[in-house]
Amino acid sequence: MDSDLLPRLLYILLLLAALGGWMLTEFRARLGQTLRMLMAWGMILLGLVAGYGLWSDVRPQLLSVQQVQGERIEVTRDGDGHFHLTLNISGTPVRFMVDTGASNVVLSNRDAGRLGVDASRLAFVGRAATANGIIRTARVMLSDVQLGDFRDARLPAYVTDGDMDVSLLGMDYLRLYRIEIDGNRMILTRRG
Repeated sequence: MDSDLLPRLLYILLLLAALGGWMLTEFRARLGQTLRMLMAWGMILLGLVAGYGLWSDVRPQLLSVQQVQGERIEVTRDGDGHFHLTLNISGTPVRFMVDTGASNVVLSNRDAGRLGVDASRLAFVGRAATANGIIRTARVMLSDVQLGDFRDARLPAYVTDGDMDVSLLGMDYLRLYRIEIDGNRMILTRRG
């Protein structure tokens, strides 16, 4: 236990006791109404805390917009400053961060598991240089990859044994498109 924790806890308890005592004396004639008001404010505070906790899950769906317009796919820049695309792989939607500096498509362990890839059975014999250092990789083959109306039967990808929060969409796949970035929009046009 931290040596400052006990005095801080005692201070907070004394502050709450003083505030509670004042409220009891001030509102004793309207105690029922006061308790209802406190419950309402408590529920509002709880809702704000829950909303803050869920924001990281909800934010990508609210901010990042991916639209298919004929031969073009347009996506807006996400709040984290990156572009994200959702590809359907064998019917499973997988959200990727677009990384033109990555040579390959790299799956996070979580996304690989969602696609039925058992990482414990992979041979991590490859190596890749990343911003976080050298990582080991295992090659997999993805089937039935779809972005908008465009479908590819097979796509090579790599799974890492390191921790990654998001899968990366590298040039192995992006080379199939002409890429244009206009401010906060990225426009992909499928090459012939």
